Amino acid sequence: MRAKRCGRCAGWLVLGFLLFLTAPAPTSWSPPLTPTATDTSVPAIGRTWPVGVRPAVLRGWEPPATVYGRGHRGVDLAAPAGAPVRTVAAGRVSFAGRVAGKGVVSVELTGTDLRTTYEPVTASVEKGAEVEAGEVVGTVAPTGSHCTTTCVHWGLRRGETYLDPLSLLPPWLLHRGPSRLLPVLGVPLPK
Repeated sequence: MRAKRCGRCAGWLVLGFLLFLTAPAPTSWSPPLTPTATDTSVPAIGRTWPVGVRPAVLRGWEPPATVYGRGHRGVDLAAPAGAPVRTVAAGRVSFAGRVAGKGVVSVELTGTDLRTTYEPVTASVEKGAEVEAGEVVGTVAPTGSHCTTTCVHWGLRRGETYLDPLSLLPPWLLHRGPSRLLPVLGVPLPK
């Protein structure tokens, strides 16, 4: 009787193993929609540059290889001293004060887990203030810049992860130069 039961169990094990081997591969896996600390995707929610209309980017974003490694954790935008500094998207001011002798304004962006920072800035807002996209949060400080000329360092973080702040701006706002129309397939060009 016991041999019969073991034979039946062995049969089921063999059948299960064969089904496992012949089962189709699982479909592609999708990551969860909730962002993680290493999520580098950024929604293009910005509506304006922090300074000027299309300021020159003096130094771009260079992510460090390690937490304390060399790099540039933001972008430097050319701006004259006294120029207004605007928040690129709506949010709440989480910091307005001095850090290492430089004026800094940080804004937690509404509906996201992102925070932008602008420096060196003479703040015109206080911590806790609600700001709209394009609202002035201060002016470019005449001193304290790490650029060879006056500039604004614009940073973006998700938690402790630095991200490229230019990714907040939609492509049409980043584009320089005139628009170019392309021909529509099947429609002849005018002569």
